[in-house]
Amino acid sequence: MPNYSYQAINEIGKNVTGTLEAESVDVANSIILARGLIPSKLSPVKITNGDDWWSRIKSLTGTVKVMDLIIFTKQFRSMLGAGVPILRLLQILELQTENQGLKEAIAKIVQDIRQGSSISEAFEKYPKIFSPLYCSMLKAGEISGNVPGVLDRLIYIIEHEAKIKSDIKSALRYPMIILIALAIAFVILLTFVVPSFASMFSKSGLVLPMPTKVAMLLSGYLKNYWYVILTFMAIIIFGLSAYFKTDNGRFMRDAFLLELPILGPLFKKAALSRFASIFAILQTSGVPVMQALTILSETIGNAAISRDFDYVRDRVEEGAGISTPLKSAKYFTPMVVDMIAIGEETGNIDEMLREISKHYDDEVEYSVKGLSEAIGPILIVGLAAIVGFFALAIFMPMWDLTQMATKH
Repeated sequence: MPNYSYQAINEIGKNVTGTLEAESVDVANSIILARGLIPSKLSPVKITNGDDWWSRIKSLTGTVKVMDLIIFTKQFRSMLGAGVPILRLLQILELQTENQGLKEAIAKIVQDIRQGSSISEAFEKYPKIFSPLYCSMLKAGEISGNVPGVLDRLIYIIEHEAKIKSDIKSALRYPMIILIALAIAFVILLTFVVPSFASMFSKSGLVLPMPTKVAMLLSGYLKNYWYVILTFMAIIIFGLSAYFKTDNGRFMRDAFLLELPILGPLFKKAALSRFASIFAILQTSGVPVMQALTILSETIGNAAISRDFDYVRDRVEEGAGISTPLKSAKYFTPMVVDMIAIGEETGNIDEMLREISKHYDDEVEYSVKGLSEAIGPILIVGLAAIVGFFALAIFMPMWDLTQMATKH
């Protein structure tokens, strides 16, 4: 398929350049316009076999990144709102999508729609790319006849969740780097530093202090049984990975995370924000309550809270309201329960849910900002403990040797 280089003007009037793959010049122009750009120059580009091979290798990501999904959804919404026929729209998106997994899924979706499937039914066949929430929102848009409007809300959810995850990862990045550096330093000291002093201390006949004995013992184990330690660690890692793929394993892991001293409250607030924002948008989009509760159970993002929520859904199905079963749920705070109860009484539950989401968004943002400050003292204590341990293990015997030398 031909490749084209282009120059275009973006929405703020700046010139931008790039390359894309398209069947023809007309299709290339359509793709550029779908990206919100005004094409000013378009010319074919010849790609060597090596460059083509490398681009194919880069495109085989195996999974679809959040940004790829956001861009796809935005372009889908824009072209659908502009009145582009659905099959033509998807063909254009297939051509301009760089992610190989998404490209293949779109091609099969086009085939399914041609064979009579609805948009949501075609998307449902690819749950690893399009979540139950995504497909249910599309179905709600089809029923209401307002797919572009529903896609607007869907884009908000995806971007909102991507931002929260990115903020949490950014806050945890520095502590993780420190922990990895400490672990590497610990291993290097036991492998190279301690053995060089151990032989000298053993020959001197000194009565070694406890830190030195512990350091020498650890160094000996690391030197003689490193393969056993690595094997044991590999078994633990693979065993936990396999266990966490089971329903019970996910429940135990997520329940444990919620009980952590500093991170637990943050994860809980993020899950409650996700619950409220998704529930509010599902309600606004016209998704039936029971279907919305099922979607929430699948997409709430924490197996422990999801299992807790299943009880709420079962009670609602029996005829109870939403707020009453929530009172006995472990992970839903009194504020969430009270605001949903007010929403039920006033018939304005979606507005209450948006207020809950806004509140917990602010809480998450505040907690993320304070996370590094909260973890900082713990890291300092850990660093001081390791440095102090090795200082005592090495310098206490050195001091005794100095004292022995001065006496003689």
